Amino acid sequence: MSDYSQDRVATSANLHEAGERIARHRHRKHQIVYSSRGAVAVTTPKGTWIAPKDRAVWIPANTWHEHRFYGNTQFHGVAFDPSDCGDDRPRPAVVTVTPLLRELIIACSESERLAHDEAARLRAVLLDQLRHCPEIPLSLAAPQDPRLLRALEIIETSLADPISLDKLAARIGMGERTLSRAIRAELGMSYPQWRAQIRLFHATIHLAKGSSVTETAVRCGWATPSAFIDAYRQAFGRTPGSRTGRETSSV
Repeated sequence: MSDYSQDRVATSANLHEAGERIARHRHRKHQIVYSSRGAVAVTTPKGTWIAPKDRAVWIPANTWHEHRFYGNTQFHGVAFDPSDCGDDRPRPAVVTVTPLLRELIIACSESERLAHDEAARLRAVLLDQLRHCPEIPLSLAAPQDPRLLRALEIIETSLADPISLDKLAARIGMGERTLSRAIRAELGMSYPQWRAQIRLFHATIHLAKGSSVTETAVRCGWATPSAFIDAYRQAFGRTPGSRTGRETSSV
């Protein structure tokens, strides 16, 4: 299968409703995707990357992926020819969006309104800015081990009451040490680190959908809002309350 059906809209700006999805596809070009309102999740066979309004996702050319939108989302996509940027980022990544980068992405995604030369110059500046953007660990790996997939499902359905390693192991019929070794072997982290990653990933979704910091802390299993704020700051370098323009909607 070589589904490049979305190539013609790889550079575009569109409004998507909460919960809307774009089916699995790929592009011949690299793509940066950004939401100036709401949030977009990009899922590949390797995992899911999520970008609220202060982040964007880099998708390398020929990467199979699908999208899901959280909150009513103003989506912007900009495509780049691989010959212009090579393999600067060979894997999907979430990057920080500065005010300048935000305006460049929006302008380039609406480039049909611009003269060809002007659009080309803006795209060159955007690409130069992207090369210097730090990556943010806003992703969730997709385990290949069926036992870890089951573990992930259990963790995600019990976010408000975080499950301990021994109880999780018992639920999936594994020994505690065996499960711990499997997590480290495939995901390169400890169980507490993996669980924290899952909770922060879902916390980002709740914030994008309009939940308050307090509501998000409760739903994702932190004992207090301050504990959630500390965990968020440690992971992402800013507090969850520093994000602005959240929308209240349902999926």
